[in-house]
Amino acid sequence: MGSAMAWALLILSGILDVAWAVSVKMADGYSRPAWSLLSFVLLAAFVHALGKALQALPLGTAYAVWTGIGAVGSVVVGIAMFHEPVTFARFFWIAVTLGGIVGLKLTTA
Repeated sequence: MGSAMAWALLILSGILDVAWAVSVKMADGYSRPAWSLLSFVLLAAFVHALGKALQALPLGTAYAVWTGIGAVGSVVVGIAMFHEPVTFARFFWIAVTLGGIVGLKLTTA
């Protein structure tokens, strides 16, 4: 697998991770069967995509990028879907996280 495909799978895995987090919230403690089932499907999908990406990418950089996508994506979705607080501090730390992700990506050979 080429590097471009590995990065695409990593990004897909990060997006699936955000979708998984939403499905877990919507599953309401796994009391809602359809959302619960979806959460398990999304979990399997993001782990599979992450595993494939890690075959070609450096572990430290890939994992940092993946967790960053999940963290930033979850904050954004939380704000958009669940009316979580929108504050300067939250956006500042999102920017710091994104800066770290970009820095790691740019310094990976």
